[in-house]
Amino acid sequence: MHVALLVGTAVVIYVACEWFVNAIEWLGLHLRIGPIAVGTILAAVGTALPESVVTFVAVVFGHSATFDAIGMGAALGGPLVLATIAYAVVGFVLLLRGRRQVVMRNTRPASGNPAWESDSDVEVPTKQLVRDQRWFLAVFVVKVGLGLVTFAVKPWLGFAFFAVYIVYFIREVSAGGEHDESTLEPLKLTPRTVRPHVGAVVAQTVGALAAIFVASQLFVDQLAWAGKTLGLSASVVALLLSPVATELPETINALIWVRQGKTQLALANISGAMMIQATVPSGFGLLFTPWRFDGPLLLSGLATMVAIGYLLATIGRHRLSSARLAYAAVPYAGFAAGLIFLR
Repeated sequence: MHVALLVGTAVVIYVACEWFVNAIEWLGLHLRIGPIAVGTILAAVGTALPESVVTFVAVVFGHSATFDAIGMGAALGGPLVLATIAYAVVGFVLLLRGRRQVVMRNTRPASGNPAWESDSDVEVPTKQLVRDQRWFLAVFVVKVGLGLVTFAVKPWLGFAFFAVYIVYFIREVSAGGEHDESTLEPLKLTPRTVRPHVGAVVAQTVGALAAIFVASQLFVDQLAWAGKTLGLSASVVALLLSPVATELPETINALIWVRQGKTQLALANISGAMMIQATVPSGFGLLFTPWRFDGPLLLSGLATMVAIGYLLATIGRHRLSSARLAYAAVPYAGFAAGLIFLR
C-alpha cells in the first residue's frame, strides 16, 4: 500500500503540474504579466505557497524544539534541492532532447517569447539568470551567517527578508514583455476555446494547486515511511528526503517546460522559487525560532552556496552546457554523504 501510494501520488503531482503550468501561462496573459515573470513570480509563488504555509504553522504554532527544527530545515533544505536537483533535471532533460549546447545571451529576445530553441541547442539569456542567482546568493549568505550568531535585535531582521522579496516581486512584475499566444497550448479545462475566459483559467489554476498540495503531503508521508523502512534516522529523512518531496512541484514544472521547449520559463521558475525559499521561510524562522544552526544545517547551507557558485562561475566563463547544468546534482550528493557521516 505504501509503495502504491508513493508511486500514485508522484503521478498525481506530475499530472497536476501539467494542468498548473498550462493554466499559469494563460493567467499571466490575462494579468498582463511578462512571460518571464510567469515563471519567477506566478508559478514560483503558487508552488512554494504550500510549504511556506507549512513552515509558518510549524514555527508559529508548534511551540517546541522539534517544530523549530522543521521550520529551519525547510528554510535550508528547499533552496538546496532547487539549486542542485532542479537545475540538474533541466540539464538531463536537455541532454535527452539532444540539446547539448547552451547558447548564452546577455538579453532577452526582442519578442519576449521564452520558446526559442533551435533543433540542436537552447539559448538562455544569462543576464536574467545571473542577476537572480546573485540576489539569491547574497540573501542566502546573510541568512546562513545569522544562524551562527545571537544578538538582541536578530528576530526583527525577519522583516528585512520579507522586504527583500517584495522588492524582487515588484522588479519582476514591472519587467514587462509580451506574450506570444501562438506558443500557448489550449487550456486543458476548455480545450476547444481559442482564448479561455479568466474564470476558467483561475479555476484550473486553483484546482491544480490544490491537487499538488494534497498529493505532496501524501508523498512526504510515504517518503517518511520509506526512510524508516530503510533504517534512516528522522533527522536524515527531514533534511535529505523531505525537501526533495516538497520541491517536487517546482522540479516537475521545470521538466514540463523544458519538454515544451520553454527552457527560460523552466529556469525562471527555479530561480523565482529559490528567492521565495531564501526569504519568506527565513523571515518566519528568524521571527519565531532561535535560528541557530547545527552541523547538518550548516552543511546544507554550504552545499547550496557551492552549487550556486559553480553555476555562476560556469556562466561567467561562458562554459554553460546541458551536461554542466546536470553536474549541479554533485553538491547534493556530497551533502547526502556528509549528512549520513555526521549522523
